[in-house]
Amino acid sequence: MAANEVLDIASLQEAQTGTFFGDRFGERDTRFLYGALNALSLMKLLHLVDVDKAAQYVNLCRNADGGYGTSPGAESHSAQIFVCVAALAIAGRLDLVDVDALCGWLSERQIAEGEGKGGLNGRPEKKEDVCYSWWVLSSLAILKRIHWIDRGALVTFILKCQDPELGGFADRPGNMVDVFHTHFALAGLSLLSFEGLEDIDPV
Repeated sequence: MAANEVLDIASLQEAQTGTFFGDRFGERDTRFLYGALNALSLMKLLHLVDVDKAAQYVNLCRNADGGYGTSPGAESHSAQIFVCVAALAIAGRLDLVDVDALCGWLSERQIAEGEGKGGLNGRPEKKEDVCYSWWVLSSLAILKRIHWIDRGALVTFILKCQDPELGGFADRPGNMVDVFHTHFALAGLSLLSFEGLEDIDPV
């Protein structure tokens, strides 16, 4: 990556709040904050931004249930929780996480019965989706609580989402497979130490 591109990433941080703009129109979202910290950390250039200010912004996005949203006051969602927890991990500020409350909320994302038994959803009262095998498990792995999920039931659900003839994974059993859900199914299986898969870094 060219030096000017690195500086472009750093320049996206808003000095007052510590968050990052996602585009030239000024859209803000914790996804952009995580993406910026992740990219800069891989290049060992976190010193170009105010990491503590970014961590404090993430902390403002924490809800009473322990989860995180796209911005302060926004609804908790498993995918947003991942970007917030991973950003705090990069910032070295996991001390800001209410671990028990958050991991309790995440463990409740596992469907207990019915056709989607064992699968995970992104929010209460929503259907299971194989992509949450990554979004939920990654946060639990970062916080060392992956054992709060029924591993066997989740592995069974993920494998039911696979097309036995053509390969690939769908969002739920019987649906059309696609690259997006295949990626997250395999990432989830990796976090579950499924045989034959290499370990993936949850951050």
